[in-house]
Amino acid sequence: MAGRRCGTRRRRWAGPVVAALLVAPACSAPGQPADVAARDIQRALDRRAAAVVDRDEAAYLDVLDPRAGTLRAAERREFRNLADVPLRSWEYRLTGLDRTGAGRVTAQVELRYRFEGYDGAPVKAATEVELAERDGRWYVAADRTAAGSARQLWEQGKVTVVRGTHSLVLGTGQDAGRLRAIADTADRAVPAVDRAWPEGWARRLVVLVPSSVDAMGSLLGAPAAAYRGIAAVTTGESVGSGRAPADRVIVNPEAYAVLGDFGRRLVLTHESTHVATRAHTSAATPMWLSEGFADWVAYRDTGRTAAQAAPELRRAVHAGEVPADAALPADKDFGFGGDAEGLGRAYESGWLACELIAERWGEEKLTAFYRAVGAERQREGAVEKAMRSELGTTLEDFTVGWREYLGERLA
Repeated sequence: MAGRRCGTRRRRWAGPVVAALLVAPACSAPGQPADVAARDIQRALDRRAAAVVDRDEAAYLDVLDPRAGTLRAAERREFRNLADVPLRSWEYRLTGLDRTGAGRVTAQVELRYRFEGYDGAPVKAATEVELAERDGRWYVAADRTAAGSARQLWEQGKVTVVRGTHSLVLGTGQDAGRLRAIADTADRAVPAVDRAWPEGWARRLVVLVPSSVDAMGSLLGAPAAAYRGIAAVTTGESVGSGRAPADRVIVNPEAYAVLGDFGRRLVLTHESTHVATRAHTSAATPMWLSEGFADWVAYRDTGRTAAQAAPELRRAVHAGEVPADAALPADKDFGFGGDAEGLGRAYESGWLACELIAERWGEEKLTAFYRAVGAERQREGAVEKAMRSELGTTLEDFTVGWREYLGERLA
């Protein structure tokens, strides 16, 4: 399993502007009404956002506190790191203000941005911005990622951009040739997914390649240790409403590098499947279905046998370690950073469950089943309902059939 498996990290961001925070008396600077302070601060942030989109470095730096010399140097570097990134939009939404002293506030801000030609919806990131009021004008005095939130790629260094036919690859600390090879693999993955998934989707992939696994963890807002053996993950919002969110495939450069061509293609096809199915994936979708379906698509045209695709599960079956009453894997079985063999068995079990549906009910029924589960609002009863409506069976009977299928395919 080491280095081969890939996974999905589901993330939801709180989005609405909290108007009450913007008018609370504690939010105003001394002698200045709260709503006026919020309005003027938002205008300063709007000027900053416009400078990013217009590639106007002077205007970007003009919003910075003239007394914050070290900030100016850091912000200039970050602005230049963005030079080649194809931005369609960039905006800051003020969601809260806290007065921290005379003429100083800390603003809770939601950054929203889109890549030109790739994002159907904005990526959202929570930040905290300190502002200082000088001579009636607000300036940015400090800017940092909100606690518990992920950093952005350009905060880690100069971004190199490579465009493929179906892909946009952005990397830091990476050779352009390596990024081109990833784009070429992604360009093969997207059509493979399109052949397996009949629903409309963007048919485009955004891939981020940080300089190290530690930098990858920073992009995910999580400890890097959990991802050391994971070749790639997909970040995005599971909505299950048919809307197209902005997904990012984040490659672990260390684990990805040890894979051969087949493994790399498998990984990016798996991740492309998550991008394609995201609008039909919801809180009702169990991990065995979302990960199993992604592996099913990845293996679909490879000609690999079950023994080749499910080595951990095959070993367990041969060793008699699969109980007679074994159930489909639970979400917790897909946790990164745990037992590698157990994680491998979970992925392989999900793949064989989807393989069973495709073989006995047909590929169209498999995709219909996936959509039906994702259309539900909550987990409880979602799989059972879709089993009845799309497959004409029960979860209990399906699980019995799945256990028998393991024995047939992995004998």
